[in-house]
Amino acid sequence: MTFLSISWSGFGQGLSDSVAVVAPGATVKKISDQFAFTEGPAVDKKGVIYFTDQPNDKIWKYDTDGTLSLYMDKTGRSNGLYFDKAGNLISCADEKDELWSISPDKKITVLMTDYKGQRMNGPNDLWLDPKGGIYFTDPYYQRDYWERKKPDIDGQKVYYLPKGQKEAILMDGDLMQPNGIVGTPDGKYLYVADIRASKTYKYEIKPDGTLTNRQLYVAQGSDGMTLDSQGNLYLSGKGVTVYDPTGKKMGNIPVPSRWVGNICFGGKDRKTLFITATESIYTLQMKAKGVE
Repeated sequence: MTFLSISWSGFGQGLSDSVAVVAPGATVKKISDQFAFTEGPAVDKKGVIYFTDQPNDKIWKYDTDGTLSLYMDKTGRSNGLYFDKAGNLISCADEKDELWSISPDKKITVLMTDYKGQRMNGPNDLWLDPKGGIYFTDPYYQRDYWERKKPDIDGQKVYYLPKGQKEAILMDGDLMQPNGIVGTPDGKYLYVADIRASKTYKYEIKPDGTLTNRQLYVAQGSDGMTLDSQGNLYLSGKGVTVYDPTGKKMGNIPVPSRWVGNICFGGKDRKTLFITATESIYTLQMKAKGVE
């Protein structure tokens, strides 16, 4: 989660013409602007989107019929979210820098509390592989609700928590400030954005879950990211920027907020792009379909 001042021009002009994955004639639609800073959208099996208002410590729900409702209060300062196969909402809860599992009846299970006895920097974004393991980024963004003023761990890194285990495994410690993360549905590739370095990397995932063959995918960082069924990657920040599977830029979707924190596909047909953007949430109808 970052806070930047961005000025916008030309919003909403020729979206379907400039970015081929947008539905013809579609424009960005504001759903609400009642929040402090929206983040972490995740989609359940029905296409319902859940997202966080992180400074206000709440999780909200956007149903497939367009209904917006408060889902949960006192969420451990949840940031990034992702659903597991059992329907539990997995959360980067950075009040105490933990990973949580929130059951459908809102029972909380703490999955991870530290790394080798040291408090995490602040788990930010996450992706679950087909085996149920959790890849997550751990940048350091000072929070006003923390007593500490500096990190316990040296460096900002990417970790993996195997399913059923309490101890995370370091995956990549050679990054400046990892933030957005997403993997392919087949579990073969992982994308990680190093937002401070303005780079997004692509890794191969080995059968044991370790990462190999890190390659620069694009020279752009991201706060959050998602993939569609065609293998296109969507990066957030100044609007939403779409890249094809080869890393070629397909275009930028302008969003009339100072910062886009994260993105996710939802809806019954997974063709609604859901955008969390500072104080607001937006939707955009797409030709492409999401895979999360």
